[in-house]
Amino acid sequence: MSEERRIGVYVCHCGGNISDYVDVAQVIGAVEDEPGVVVARAAMFTCSDATQQEIIDDIREQELDGMVVASCSPSLHTETFREVARRAGLNPYEYTQVNIREQCSWAHTDDREGATRKAIRLVRAGIARTRLSAPLEPVTVETVPKTLVVGGGVAGLRAAFGLAEIGLEVFLVEREAELGGQVGNLGAIYPHGNDGRALIARLTRAVGERPNITVFTRAELVEKSGSFGNYQATVRVGGEPGERIQIDVGSIVVATGFDSYEPEAGELGYGIEGVLTLPEFEQLLNQDGALTFNGKPVESIAYVYCVGSRQPGGHEYCSRYCCSTAVHDSLRVAEHSPDVRQYHLHRDMRTYGKNELLYSESRERGSLYIRFADGEPPAVEKLPDGRLRVTVRDLLTEGEELAIESDLLVLVTGMVPRQNEELTGVLKLPVGKDGFFNEIHPKLRPVETVVDGVLIAGACQGPKSASESVTSALAAVSQSAAILKKGSAELDPLVATVDPEKCSWCGTCQEACPYDAIGRLALNGKQVAAVEAAVCKGCGGCVPVCAEEAIDLQGYTDAQVRAMIDGLLQEVAR
Repeated sequence: MSEERRIGVYVCHCGGNISDYVDVAQVIGAVEDEPGVVVARAAMFTCSDATQQEIIDDIREQELDGMVVASCSPSLHTETFREVARRAGLNPYEYTQVNIREQCSWAHTDDREGATRKAIRLVRAGIARTRLSAPLEPVTVETVPKTLVVGGGVAGLRAAFGLAEIGLEVFLVEREAELGGQVGNLGAIYPHGNDGRALIARLTRAVGERPNITVFTRAELVEKSGSFGNYQATVRVGGEPGERIQIDVGSIVVATGFDSYEPEAGELGYGIEGVLTLPEFEQLLNQDGALTFNGKPVESIAYVYCVGSRQPGGHEYCSRYCCSTAVHDSLRVAEHSPDVRQYHLHRDMRTYGKNELLYSESRERGSLYIRFADGEPPAVEKLPDGRLRVTVRDLLTEGEELAIESDLLVLVTGMVPRQNEELTGVLKLPVGKDGFFNEIHPKLRPVETVVDGVLIAGACQGPKSASESVTSALAAVSQSAAILKKGSAELDPLVATVDPEKCSWCGTCQEACPYDAIGRLALNGKQVAAVEAAVCKGCGGCVPVCAEEAIDLQGYTDAQVRAMIDGLLQEVAR
């Protein structure tokens, strides 16, 4: 079969990202005589419109039935070149992307000769796989025009309203007794000073006025079955045991929000009267008139940044919103109590984007910014008169030790992932090392998860401001609409298949499947494994555990993988 194939091979320079470290011409010379290869050429950018058209012309004129593109990561351009194949009349699953940028040129910048040999091996492996490829058709599923939104904070409310606006029926599930989440407890929020409580009130009213939105409070998603586009969800209302309600939905949007970091007792003085976390301080700011604490006017405030964030061995990520929030809060203080002295103790400031203007305004209105070293956090003590003393070594004054007396100390605490173990288990959602839910790709597929039809929005996927949470909620709305409004969807056919002649049903594959895609089927008088294609993610975890070798993976069959290994092991002429 391999001699009959007509394969085109295209090796990308990637504007120097590849060709600076890999001899592209040598790669072309080494593979152009491989069995089945009829076209082998290089391009400066294979993803460019001009080169895409050249590939389409080659497929049509040379009657190619296979294509190999050696360029960057498949996560970037798999869909790009599948679409090229479709436009040319080639089955998109007879195309192979070989990563010679991230896996080769960028990994071996100090060894051009070695990188070139490795690139040749990788391309040969891609050709070997393509020689054994077969035309596949997407799995088509009918979709239910309904969506379940989990979480009734600002992201969940905005997602529910947006989905309803485009004509989808929505079920909104909130664990607490009231909608609103964290933003519902806030007053003025940066950068424009809009009232968080008023924002939530408007969204809640808008959601309540939509007849196609059903709201469940004190409710949780406890079970999910079915497959992409046709999920059966069980919602428990009223706590344990509670009422259980079954609903059918085509997609699920998870917007469960975040928790605020809670310092340990004694951490930077936490537990001492007058030492507040950022959320506690914001509640204090919601009072009318001049700022007071315990009935006394506040004359000075010290802020310590990055409490609970960017800590080695703890929460190592930046919470992003905290710097801007604290700076904005200092402006609120300056507006109502202009004589209050404010000291900002930080490792560095991250008021990114236009929030830099808030930082500049804060300094102009009298706030002092003091920078301390990573390994030398401030020390906090309570004075006999009830005030606080914060001692810090200021890097901006060549390490001078400063003792700052203040009425309040605000610990600028960040976001931590909300504890959602039960929900994570029900939805099989991937969680990153930071504890937040993981998207497929932060730029290309920012709200999609590896579970088809289950989307994430807001701060459940990482620290976000309110406006950023709303933006991601609208992205989830758009993605759900793309899935559900057509009435059907196409899924990748690179899924596991079972040979019923070999299978004797031992159940091992079912135990190995993380997506519950494998069941048992009675066939020809015996029990065999059956894969539900709409649920299978093509991870291949079931293949190696099958003692009878009865399971194969479309697009990555045992024969293709062995051929790729042979291609990798083939000697490269020096």
